[in-house]
Amino acid sequence: MCTLPSRKTNSSLQMIKKIGLLIVIIFAFSSCAPRKKMAYFQNIADVSSDKLYETKLQADDLVRIMVDAPAPNQELAAPFNLTTLSPTASGGTSVTTEGREYLIDKNGEISMPLIGKVKLGGLTRDEALLKITGEISKYVTNPIINLRLMNFKVTVLGEVNSPGSYPIGTERITLPEALALAGDLQITGLRKNIMIIREVEGKKTYGFVDITNADFMNSEFYYLTQNDLVVVEPNRMRRNSSAIGRELSIVVSAVSLIVTIITFATR
Repeated sequence: MCTLPSRKTNSSLQMIKKIGLLIVIIFAFSSCAPRKKMAYFQNIADVSSDKLYETKLQADDLVRIMVDAPAPNQELAAPFNLTTLSPTASGGTSVTTEGREYLIDKNGEISMPLIGKVKLGGLTRDEALLKITGEISKYVTNPIINLRLMNFKVTVLGEVNSPGSYPIGTERITLPEALALAGDLQITGLRKNIMIIREVEGKKTYGFVDITNADFMNSEFYYLTQNDLVVVEPNRMRRNSSAIGRELSIVVSAVSLIVTIITFATR
């Protein structure tokens, strides 16, 4: 024998539906993010910059310097390089020549064979090459010198998809490029207040960048320097999500309890 649901039961079920709908609406609005807060490089048409940025060497930088020279002066360059002897399959010996690596000390100096101390701290790569060429020219005629920064890296932490430290193979990198290496910002990342922590001459400094405003391209933090730390803070939605999640779980539990009570009460 079938029993029709009572008017009281229907009213209770309607109330439960309304509560469920309200929960969905609250969650939906808490997840919304307007375009103005998300889009990069807004007002870029108003930005103009003719700055040419070059990385400057500093303490704790590891540089590799390779010295060569046209024949017959190649032997004169040998003291400035590393030579490695390796056995070959035929029983002979192969000779490999590599550049020497130097760690710039706290005074901004390196110590080179024959030459001694050379101050590179505060110089760009081109300036350092010019200075080293002048010193080596005292011992090698028409030297050919290659200088490369070996430990250029930046670290990106916070609300990005792949946080971590990233070695940089080029001589410079921009903040957007570093964020791209880290998989871009999550939707929960605060785009208006990205922090960059930087060490300059042994002292920590920091600044904040709003990447939704293209004016930041003229900022001193648009180009990153070696060992910069980029921190993306969580936005308000992310900060509140844990609290909202807890509140929603309480509401859902309460609704489930009400449904259970009504189900047993109307049997």
